[in-house]
Amino acid sequence: MSNRTSLGPILAATDFSAPARHAAERAARLAQETGAALTLMHVLPGGALQELRQWLGSGHAMEQQLRDDADRQLQAAIDALQAGRPLSIRAVQATGVPPQEMGREAEAQDAGLLVVGARGAGFLRRLVLGSTAERLLRRTTRPVLVVRQTPHEPYRRVLVALDFSPWSAHAVALARQVAPQARLVLFNAYQVPFESKLHYAGVDAATIDHYRQQARADAIQRVGSLATASGLQPGDWEPCIVEGDASQRIVEFEQEKDCDLVVLGKHGRSATEDLLLGSVSKHVLSEGSTDVLVSTTREA
Repeated sequence: MSNRTSLGPILAATDFSAPARHAAERAARLAQETGAALTLMHVLPGGALQELRQWLGSGHAMEQQLRDDADRQLQAAIDALQAGRPLSIRAVQATGVPPQEMGREAEAQDAGLLVVGARGAGFLRRLVLGSTAERLLRRTTRPVLVVRQTPHEPYRRVLVALDFSPWSAHAVALARQVAPQARLVLFNAYQVPFESKLHYAGVDAATIDHYRQQARADAIQRVGSLATASGLQPGDWEPCIVEGDASQRIVEFEQEKDCDLVVLGKHGRSATEDLLLGSVSKHVLSEGSTDVLVSTTREA
């Protein structure tokens, strides 16, 4: 593929759980594939440390032991990722509220991608559907990759969900950056506007079917135009135009099309405000089985 821009630095978060190790492995693979710089970050929860100080007093040896243990685990994780890879990985250890510290570090290094596990210990366990995710995403307009699967190979087939809003072109570009060798499945779920109300109002079935065919034809044309505008060649992508509710159909077709990554997105000045609260994103993150890349971008 041509005209691909650099992904930029990758920031992966770890709490040393198995899902976090999978996320770190995916981040390392992406760094190797794209040439992006990689940072592996661990955040000691400030609230828990504060409780420890209340029980044992400030400066207790236990606190330093926790920090030393975390440092050793972080270095061991980096050593494992570097085994057999000519890859430089920067370690960052922080203390505080994990989403805040991740957001702060992402801003400091101008990260192009945040990578986290779908489940884990501590705050990562609630990342997808809990308040931590909402706080994290409200603190960044940077893309977030939620890793579900153990990575064995580069992404091969990526479903990019399109609604033709201004973020759609950015989502395609991001998919190409994260999965440079993958075939893109450009997906759109169309519906006849107010179909149930049309039936209720007595509009005949033939007219409604005409609207349905028109909506499908429009979606096909717009997907093709977006692919052309994005610089995709015919062998780089395929259309997937289906009727129905987007959230349900994405989950169905990520499996039917044998995809290993789904790209969702939102644009706007407040790009993350309802990102994981929206029905489509929330349903795909909770019900899907593949990795999910949440694409965000600021308005120009």
